[in-house]
Amino acid sequence: MAVRKSSKKVPVYQLKVTLQGLQPPVWREIQVTSETTLAELHLVIQIVMGWEGGHLHAFDIAGTSYGRTDVDRVNEWESDQIELRQLISNQTLKFSYAYDFGDDWQHEILVEKVLPYDLDISYPLCLQGQRACPPEDCGGVWGYTELLEVLQDPQNPEYKERLEWAGPLDPEAFNLDTVNQELSSLDVAG
Repeated sequence: MAVRKSSKKVPVYQLKVTLQGLQPPVWREIQVTSETTLAELHLVIQIVMGWEGGHLHAFDIAGTSYGRTDVDRVNEWESDQIELRQLISNQTLKFSYAYDFGDDWQHEILVEKVLPYDLDISYPLCLQGQRACPPEDCGGVWGYTELLEVLQDPQNPEYKERLEWAGPLDPEAFNLDTVNQELSSLDVAG
């Protein structure tokens, strides 16, 4: 899939996406153009965080919820037409993204910088990150913490079953090159 290039040189948002509730934190620093839609930002977050995209999601920006909160319909506010520049202002420098309402993965998104468009960069871009994203359907923060504890103790009675389900996990793993390779295949504003 080719990257959709911006028709004009628009501002670029540098965002820090942090998964809430885990210590040490799981986070990513990304750059997207201001023309990036909420639907596109959802896809970018899925890739950079390592989610699989099989669950509902919602953004909460300045007290309004946008997103896919029902299996059969998309919230009337979210469409391919709503771009970040329509929602982010000097007053809106932080917003949230919820993924998988059962596990309740909450992400804080901080607008760190507004930068000029760089012709030498393909957007979206992940600049850096820390730690692996938890596996899907592991039970949220509490379930992930318990999963890691079980996998650190081969004597735990649940060890074999959890290892079979989750495989070996390295909670410190994060591969920037792999993430950016996946981002380069997206058809988003860049």
